Amino acid sequence: MTAAFLITSLVVVASPGAGVLYTLAAGLSRGWRASFVAAFGCTLGIVPHMAAAILGLAALLHESALAFQAVKYFGVVYLLFMAWSAWREGGALQVEKEVGVRSSFQVTLTAIAVNILNPKLSIFFLAFLPQFVSAEDAHPVSHILELSAVFMLLTFVVFSLYGLSAAAIRKRVLSRPRVSTWLRRSFAAAFLALGAGLALSER
Repeated sequence: MTAAFLITSLVVVASPGAGVLYTLAAGLSRGWRASFVAAFGCTLGIVPHMAAAILGLAALLHESALAFQAVKYFGVVYLLFMAWSAWREGGALQVEKEVGVRSSFQVTLTAIAVNILNPKLSIFFLAFLPQFVSAEDAHPVSHILELSAVFMLLTFVVFSLYGLSAAAIRKRVLSRPRVSTWLRRSFAAAFLALGAGLALSER
C-alpha cells in the first residue's frame, strides 16, 4: 500500500456524491446514530462493485451497452425517487425527533441501494484498483482485497464524519421549520441533479 493510494482514495471518498448526500441527510433528519447507519450502508453498497471489479464482471458493463444502460437507468429512477421522497412533506428525509429501530433498517437498505445502483462504480474500481498492484505481484488478488478493505474503511470513516457534522446542527434545524423545509428541498434538488448527471453519463 502506498501514500498515493491512500491520498487518491481519500479524495475519491470525500468527493460529494449520492452516498455523501444521503449520509448528510440521514444525520440531519435522524441524528448521529442514523449517520453511522447510513455510512455503514453506503460502505456495504460498494462491496458488490469491488467484487465485480475483482471478478472481471465490470468488464461486461464496460463492453455491453445494454447491461450498462439497464443498471444505469435503475440508478437514475432510484435517485429520482430519492428526490421526490426528500421533497414531499413526511418523506424519508423528514426531520424526526424520535426514530425507532425500524427506521435504522430502512436507512441501511436505502444507503446500500444508493451505491449499488451506480454502474460507474464498478467500472471505476476496475480501472482504479489494478493501478496499485504490480504486474510482478505473486498474490495480486490478495493485494486487491487488502486495498479494497482499506478503501471501505476510509469510506466508512469519512462518511461517518460527514454524518456527524450534519447531526451536530440537527437541533438548530428542529427549532427552525423553515430551515428544515429549505434543507429538504435542497437535498431533493441535489438528488435530482445527480440523477440527471447519471442519465447523461457515458461509459
